[in-house]
Amino acid sequence: MSRLTEISYIRNVLGKHGFTFSKALGQNFLVNPNVCPKMAELCGASETVGAIEIGPGAGVLTNELAQVAHKVVAIELDKRLLPVLEETLAGHDNVKIINGDVMKLDLRQLIAEEFGGGNAVICANLPYYITSPVIMRILEEKLPVDSLTVMVQKEAADRICAKPGTRESGAISAAVHYYSEPEMLFKVSRGSFMPAPNVDSAVIKLNILQQPPVAVSDEKAFFRVVRASFLQRRKTLSNSLSSGLSMPKAAIAGILSAAGIKPNARAEEMTMEQFAAITEEYVGKLSSGL
Repeated sequence: MSRLTEISYIRNVLGKHGFTFSKALGQNFLVNPNVCPKMAELCGASETVGAIEIGPGAGVLTNELAQVAHKVVAIELDKRLLPVLEETLAGHDNVKIINGDVMKLDLRQLIAEEFGGGNAVICANLPYYITSPVIMRILEEKLPVDSLTVMVQKEAADRICAKPGTRESGAISAAVHYYSEPEMLFKVSRGSFMPAPNVDSAVIKLNILQQPPVAVSDEKAFFRVVRASFLQRRKTLSNSLSSGLSMPKAAIAGILSAAGIKPNARAEEMTMEQFAAITEEYVGKLSSGL
């Protein structure tokens, strides 16, 4: 078993390099010895499939990925962790650490340069404050990756994996289901981290789809409709769309009627097919100048 899950060892290494945890960066390092091996096993990395890790921290997950993937590229924002990772990952010659912001790096170019057109997966323990932005950036850019396996707060995991048309669903649910097939892998207790957060987490896997489950003529309009639908969850879909799309209620009523949606429907009741139907009617309205 790797010493990287021994709290005393990690504290010694971090202390040696003068590292202190940053709340602003949402830094909670995994110390549960059972979690990272499972993530590495289930993420799809192999001798022919490389892995991209976001936020390696002290390198606990990186160490496990390096044992199953032919190459691991880990993106770390915090420069203070570079000497820590140099020490904790010294035994692996198939790991490359890149100091940078995942929201600013050219990920498509990185994948092309580091994996040469070969298959790759993304695996990460994501801080809460960047969970949705990172996931949506990767999905929307349609990067050449097979899947995303990420650890997020349990509440976020439930919302991301919720099937559109169910009470737990939200805008992120519809967006994720448009690009991928999400699955809940396993839960992770708050005690698995150092320092321990105030909430539990879960590991989810988003298996990238080759084709969306619904056909829409305008993807941007589809996501505009989805976001507008959930802007005011307590209100009816009609009111939310009117406000979110800046259209008169009468026009929205016409769109919903033409799409076969009842006037008092709510956003969480909408399936992907219904969102697509609303989008087509909305696009039609816009093109007709109404």
